[in-house]
Amino acid sequence: MQNEMKTVKIPVENAAEALAVLGPQDKFLRIVEERVEARISSRDAEISITGPATQVDSLEQLYQVLLQLVREGYTPSERDVTYALDLALNMQAEELLDLFKKPIATTYRGKKILVKTIGQRHYTKLIKKHDIVFGIGPAGTGKTYLAVVLAVTALKENIVKRIILTRPAVEAGENLGFLPGDLQEKVDPYLRPLYDALHDVLGAEQTVKAIERGMIEIAPLAYMRGRTLDDAFIILDEAQNTTPEQMKMFLTRLGFGSKMVITGDVTQIDLPRGKSSGLIEAKRVLSEIEEIGMMIFSEQDVVRHTLVQKIIMAYDRDAESRAVDSRK
Repeated sequence: MQNEMKTVKIPVENAAEALAVLGPQDKFLRIVEERVEARISSRDAEISITGPATQVDSLEQLYQVLLQLVREGYTPSERDVTYALDLALNMQAEELLDLFKKPIATTYRGKKILVKTIGQRHYTKLIKKHDIVFGIGPAGTGKTYLAVVLAVTALKENIVKRIILTRPAVEAGENLGFLPGDLQEKVDPYLRPLYDALHDVLGAEQTVKAIERGMIEIAPLAYMRGRTLDDAFIILDEAQNTTPEQMKMFLTRLGFGSKMVITGDVTQIDLPRGKSSGLIEAKRVLSEIEEIGMMIFSEQDVVRHTLVQKIIMAYDRDAESRAVDSRK
């Protein structure tokens, strides 16, 4: 019966394990208890869970999975615990174990880079499988970062000969002439997030060297016109700020031996009023082409601070509410 009460006890090997899964001053424990009716406590080298049977089963899976991750050397964050709970409530938490088994790359400092959500895992698989992939979703889902990581990996493995990173410079109306300095200095403010990802994976010094050698090219979207891009891993970031004409121009630059990843958030369009987004149109026009990968991220895939996920959900609710009001 659904309302049947149940108690389970999960042994922990030491205080460090309990701290890792329950959080400092039981912070993670309180986050979990806010979402469920069951009560959780930790004493005498065990975690005790009491409550409705279905919830207890979910929480038992949650803590078994978290403890296994800890025993394999991974320390869960607040965001990991929140995501694991979302999965556990649908008895899917065991899928997390696959996420952390194999890193997709390592940083220049030797730290493993892991996918953090099932959505991110699917996204990386799409990029490896398809020549063109769209990553569409809210801020903080790792769309751009993971694309840059896989681009660097492809470069290191000689799958491609160069990486090309580009963004539409909407604020300058694609006319960068009024900004001081040479081209690199003009476009740097628009491409800073791409540099941040490169620095994380390659380090600042190696990034500069790769740019000097022409192995990494960073340029505004306007500079892609008229080119055919062979043997390259090309990333178009902030694609929601392209016009349909720009998007078509960009996609038709694809050459032999190349991959393209197009990332954007359709809720953050900065185009002038009256101009439609090339990303929205591309999603509609190209969705039936099987050779093109289309990954739509949700707020569950947000891997930044847990507050970011709540902010996105609050804005989504507000937008839905206003849309309903406008139809009345």
